Amino acid sequence: MASTPLLHHIIILLLLLPFQHNPLTLAAPGGGQWKLLLANTGVSAMHMQLLNTDRAVIFDLTDFGPSNISLPNGKCRNNPKDLTLKIDCTAHSVEYDVASNSVRPLNVFTNVWCSSGAAMPDGSLVETGGFNDGDRNARVFKPCSDNSCDWQEFNTVLTEKRWYASNHILPDGRQIIIGGRGQFTYEFYPKRTGADASYNLPFLSQTNDPRTENNLYPFVFLNVDGNLFIFANNRAILFDYVKGAVVKTYPTIPGGDPRSYPSSGSAVLLPLRNLQGGGNITAEVLVCGGAPKGSFTSANNGKFVGALNTCGRIQITDPNPQWVMETMPLARVMGDMVLLPNGNVLIINGASEGTAGWDLGRNPVLSPVIYRPNNPVGSRFEAQLSSSIPRMYHSTAVLLRDGRVLVSGSNPHAYYNFTGVLFPTDLTMEAFSPDYLDPRLARVRPTIVSPASHSQIGYGQQLTINFRAQGRIKKNLITVTMVSPPFTTHSFSMNQRLLLLTNGNGIRADVTPLGRSNYQVRVMTPGSSILAPPGYYLLFVVYREVPSQGIWVRIK
Repeated sequence: MASTPLLHHIIILLLLLPFQHNPLTLAAPGGGQWKLLLANTGVSAMHMQLLNTDRAVIFDLTDFGPSNISLPNGKCRNNPKDLTLKIDCTAHSVEYDVASNSVRPLNVFTNVWCSSGAAMPDGSLVETGGFNDGDRNARVFKPCSDNSCDWQEFNTVLTEKRWYASNHILPDGRQIIIGGRGQFTYEFYPKRTGADASYNLPFLSQTNDPRTENNLYPFVFLNVDGNLFIFANNRAILFDYVKGAVVKTYPTIPGGDPRSYPSSGSAVLLPLRNLQGGGNITAEVLVCGGAPKGSFTSANNGKFVGALNTCGRIQITDPNPQWVMETMPLARVMGDMVLLPNGNVLIINGASEGTAGWDLGRNPVLSPVIYRPNNPVGSRFEAQLSSSIPRMYHSTAVLLRDGRVLVSGSNPHAYYNFTGVLFPTDLTMEAFSPDYLDPRLARVRPTIVSPASHSQIGYGQQLTINFRAQGRIKKNLITVTMVSPPFTTHSFSMNQRLLLLTNGNGIRADVTPLGRSNYQVRVMTPGSSILAPPGYYLLFVVYREVPSQGIWVRIK
């Protein structure tokens, strides 16, 4: 049998030949590449969100002492309610600039520990909740290109304390905030007349394990019918948030083990297709990893149970939905799942023993895994090249516009602790480049010529994209995807969504040669804000699994 490097080289050469295959299968397996970007970001990346300026906002928490980066211009945060350091001259949030590979400190005042958020339709980041003096606050970061922007804080605007909650952007541009520690309710933000209260959600109390919880940071996805799929612990409901009614109760995931924090698995809504197909649109959710029942208690007693090695996949739009179980090549808890521009899923970070929580994880999983949703069962997973840096509790990963995945964080301690511990606080930042960024694939990589980045698009309209590609292309292997950058924390990427755009017939994009390696592709934009909530998305042209660099588009 050919060695792995030789096999990788052979497959890339085959990719460059004109052949037919499913446009959402892996282009060139072989492992990807890692690159260290920064040795010290100053702040551990507990939470991360990419904004439409190609800058990522990162923050961890206050109430625990100094970080490793000072606030600018001798500024200090004077907060009498801080539990550890009332006068703190260090930052607990930074903005990472992808282009310059640098960070600048930001000033967050109250505690944003284990909070939640979403990018709003205007491109601003709205974060909600936290701990102590910040548990009912909201904070807004409006992106800029001149380094003048910073956090704005709004005190006591939430009805309930929100700590370990999940947020989702809604079709009308508001956020819904679901759950949190001790909160079996949901509310909306920004507040509106008639919708400014907190509303009971009994499902959250029903999924709460005594002394362990296992239902924090619930996995929430906007279904194609406008209802919310909410997964907590080991089961899910379809919830009509307008009427406050459960529409459907899904089967318990086989095995019955918890997948929600602190038995932290991860989940994604798989790529949505046939967006002009009315009632024919299907939606599937994939839940991967987690920890067996009792793992949190065992870990607190010094026994670290092996993580789950299974994924459950369910078609949430099916009249009789059933889980289909699959086995990952590596067991994983505290992993992150990232939707890639070509429709594949990257599973990254985490540990193979223990659970989420202070110092409760063991045996880091250094190798990411690619999941190819359109392959047959049994051939969907492929392990990738390992990193040398453990990414344990409080790690994050987000997709960048150029197709790389930004990876940072890992602080399993109550404070920053760099010595004398099993897994020191990590302030490095890496980029993982999937195989579609292999330089040998440059000749099949499309380049978008128009529209310009930050163009505005509407719903249910034809979108014309001009792009360049070397040589003759197989038109049926061109796809166009839109990806919403998520708010990522604690192994869940809130609001993550990928839409496969077609020419309206639900099958493929309409491609026309323009001569001299120039092409035009026409697709229809999503038909409604239920399919694509308003805001900024990354748009990619993909050929044979190799995506272009993305451009920003705003749909409204």
